[in-house]
Amino acid sequence: MDAIQQNLLEQVAGLHEIPAGAYNIRANGQMAGRNTTANIDIVTKQDSSGIDIKIRPGTRNESVHIPVVLSQSGLQESVYNDFFVGEDADVTIIAGCGIHNSGDGASEHSGIHRFFVEKNAKVRYVEKHYGSGDGSGERIMNPATEIHLAEGASLEMDTVQIKGIDSTKRVTTAQVADGASLVIREKIMTHGRQYAETDFCVEMDGDGSSVNLISRSVAKEHSRQLFKSRIVGNGRCQGHSECDAIIMDEASVSAIPELTANNIDANLIHEAAIGKIAGEQLMKLMTLGLTEKEAEEQIVNGFLK
Repeated sequence: MDAIQQNLLEQVAGLHEIPAGAYNIRANGQMAGRNTTANIDIVTKQDSSGIDIKIRPGTRNESVHIPVVLSQSGLQESVYNDFFVGEDADVTIIAGCGIHNSGDGASEHSGIHRFFVEKNAKVRYVEKHYGSGDGSGERIMNPATEIHLAEGASLEMDTVQIKGIDSTKRVTTAQVADGASLVIREKIMTHGRQYAETDFCVEMDGDGSSVNLISRSVAKEHSRQLFKSRIVGNGRCQGHSECDAIIMDEASVSAIPELTANNIDANLIHEAAIGKIAGEQLMKLMTLGLTEKEAEEQIVNGFLK
């Protein structure tokens, strides 16, 4: 891999070298490296572009890296990855996509990930998106995540996009069974004329199930953001959705929550807050010797930390 692709790998997956354990690295639409273990198998799909990741029941203390990098301007691809996580497994999955575009053609990656998490299994899923390059071509990412949690299963998802993506639509759907739990933490920053849309839809089908959706975002300059969340409580469950956004300059942020309770014991809550940086916060930091711009950066970094 060249220096640009290696930098993208470092940004989206924290990789400075070949990772330990199972991995599948994709570069410019082709497989650039793969490794499997005794407990984690990675198989190329025969009917579409993508892979199946099969994790044996009881697998513990193992990780899977599946980053994607694009450095060819104008390349557009859709990739379908399915994760099959066996009972009582406890694993970390690190994904992410980086696009470097120095040309005038739009570069686009659509990653469609499906998770089938079996009884009492635990997954931590980390997904980072990053864009670079000084070309006029757009950097577009449209990730879709479909989650199926069996009884007692759990998935924690951390998703971050804070630089360089011109347009993104992030769609996440989930079905949560008895005693299962889902936590999603999202961090987004847009600037220029970038657009970011988030669309969550969670069906809580099981008694004792829970979901917590947390979004923090910063919109600068003329960028636009749209946050939509829908939680449906079909059983005795706990659901919480939270959207906090800082708006700056001429940006626009919309938050559209929807809660549906189909059971008398469904407890559903949504919180949303959109506003500018408080003047007293700026003044306090400026009295310590920071310029207004430096103070803003400190506040934004702390908010997205």
